[in-house]
Amino acid sequence: MSEIDDFPFYNGRPARLVARQWWLVLAGVALGFVALTAPIPWFAGRFGQFVPAVLFVLIPLAALAIATPQHWTALFRRLGWRDVVATVLVALLTLVVSFAAGWLFMKYHGAQANPAVKMISGQSQGELGLFFLKTAPQLLGEELVTILPMLAFMTLFHGPMGLARPKAIALAWLLSALLFAALHLPTYQWNFAQCFAVIGAARLVLSLGYLWTRNIWVSTGAHILNDWSLFGLALALA
Repeated sequence: MSEIDDFPFYNGRPARLVARQWWLVLAGVALGFVALTAPIPWFAGRFGQFVPAVLFVLIPLAALAIATPQHWTALFRRLGWRDVVATVLVALLTLVVSFAAGWLFMKYHGAQANPAVKMISGQSQGELGLFFLKTAPQLLGEELVTILPMLAFMTLFHGPMGLARPKAIALAWLLSALLFAALHLPTYQWNFAQCFAVIGAARLVLSLGYLWTRNIWVSTGAHILNDWSLFGLALALA
């Protein structure tokens, strides 16, 4: 497999991160998540809300840049028309899976509503515009908080544990989705079943965008299209 076609960081293409470098990156991911979720009054205003969303992106990227100064941009590739098509297809598939999993879960278990939907239902058009704008960097942060651990898992499974590449990728894909689902537990009132069944299923599909293209812009674009569609639908129904 050529260097440009494989995933970065887990096997030396274009750089191999060792354990201490991955711990630095994962610490940056964790700190970025804390910056996003910490209840700081200064960041609650119309424009202050952008600060945690931006820090959610910058802190993990800064940690990655320290770990591999010359190759941290390997997560990002130039978008071609195939990537744009992949973004739309993954977004559509995520919506289908989200609706199907959500409908089944509601039918048999009941579910907690996303508090963001309730929040935006009473906002003005200007406030809504700022909210949707803020979600763009925040969703890139959510991709970083998923994809970077996935690559770390790939490194562990394919390197020290000696698993074959397909098995290492499959396990990393699954575990990173479970991690992403777990991060949503406070949002959904610690409803474990909902987070792991519904959020986790949607996350598996979104991660396919990165696995397919090796380009985090694809999974990020699909994530933005998915969430904006869901929020837009909720507003229309309200």
